[in-house]
Amino acid sequence: MSAQSTLENTLKEILRVVKPLREDWTTRLQIIDELRGAVESVESLRGATVEPFGSFVSDLFTRWGDLDVSIEFSNGSFVSPYGKKQKQRLLGDVMRAMRQKGGWRRYQLIPNARVPILKVESNLQNVSCDISIDNLKCQMKSRLLFWISEIDTRFRDMVLLTCAPAIFPPLKDIYPGNLIDDLKGLRADTERRIEETCAANIRRFQSYNLRAENRSSLSELFISFLGKFSDISLKASELGICTYTGQWQAIKSNMRWLPQTYALFIEDPFEQPENSARAVSKRELTRISETFEMSHHMLISPNHSSLLATLVRPQMLSLMVRTPDWRRQPTHPQRFRAEGSHSPTPSNNNGPRQPTRPQVHRVVRSPSQVQPQYQTVKPKGPSEVQPQYQTVKPKGPSQVQPQFQTMNPKSHPNRATFKKPPLQTYEDQRQQIWRPRSDRPV
Repeated sequence: MSAQSTLENTLKEILRVVKPLREDWTTRLQIIDELRGAVESVESLRGATVEPFGSFVSDLFTRWGDLDVSIEFSNGSFVSPYGKKQKQRLLGDVMRAMRQKGGWRRYQLIPNARVPILKVESNLQNVSCDISIDNLKCQMKSRLLFWISEIDTRFRDMVLLTCAPAIFPPLKDIYPGNLIDDLKGLRADTERRIEETCAANIRRFQSYNLRAENRSSLSELFISFLGKFSDISLKASELGICTYTGQWQAIKSNMRWLPQTYALFIEDPFEQPENSARAVSKRELTRISETFEMSHHMLISPNHSSLLATLVRPQMLSLMVRTPDWRRQPTHPQRFRAEGSHSPTPSNNNGPRQPTRPQVHRVVRSPSQVQPQYQTVKPKGPSEVQPQYQTVKPKGPSQVQPQFQTMNPKSHPNRATFKKPPLQTYEDQRQQIWRPRSDRPV
């Protein structure tokens, strides 16, 4: 077996272990339901909804991933009606209610963070949870990453392998604006406008046929990723990474990035010009660069005898040895969308909570009903940050492409008129299904 094949198989084995099982999805839905129960018991939170976001919604989480949840008050109202002080007070109310309900531990209220959060740990699988108030910004980020991940399944695999969600195609091709600046006005209108813009650009991106196809395997993408950032400590003194355009840019030429006070500058594509790497010190940057360089050298060398030891930690290695194949359930994407996780809390707290009615999953479309996957642009110069993240147009009809289904705009004010990705589901599976706010039935 060639070295390339060995690495490819090893990466797939790692993904087999880190991708969530069915029970991991179910556990997180149960945690959301328990949190909703606590919220319903608080007078000051009456009418609020409990909505997940983050890697769980983007389907970019591992079996050990945490859970991000936002308690929403702005359904049908203006964006962000609460200030920081009010959010701190509400999170205190939530913490007291959760203590009274039980099932949680390790409470940590962080009131002075940029976004006040309550960190807790659930007794279910020890899942860590970050709870915030009216966090529309992060909810929209999660949806955008979900839509991008549906363009090419290799994106999701690379995120799980590297914990680095590089944006491909460059976000400017999907959403031509600064997301944070557009989160204003009526929430329903804001969400619908962003979703419609993204859907139209994705369709345009899909229909453009004059694209060079990138057929790199997962192992080739992984090696390219490591090689591309092996000298990041040298470049960082003069260049910053603009993930919005997918390029290195001279820091001195971008007035928004000045003065240069950080060891590494990676612009947040959703909240420009914020630096996503502002916490990285010079010492840490050197270590990061050395790790990239060492890993890249080991993977391109002919000796792959210690490949697993190079790529995974000892705890992960033990899991890879003892996790049988039959326990793995296909989860890309199960997208258990819990109807109940968006239901508003009752206007009073009299009587027991009604259990959420599980929904039957829809069956995956047959290959004849599936469109080919998107083609993407091959980068034209060395300044591109993530050229290897561009996607491939599959040759066979067996590749599943997210279909965009037209929503009825009259059925609900939060529903967008553009088409949205369906769920891959299983005929014999009956589970609760999580849906974003805009997918919610009347």
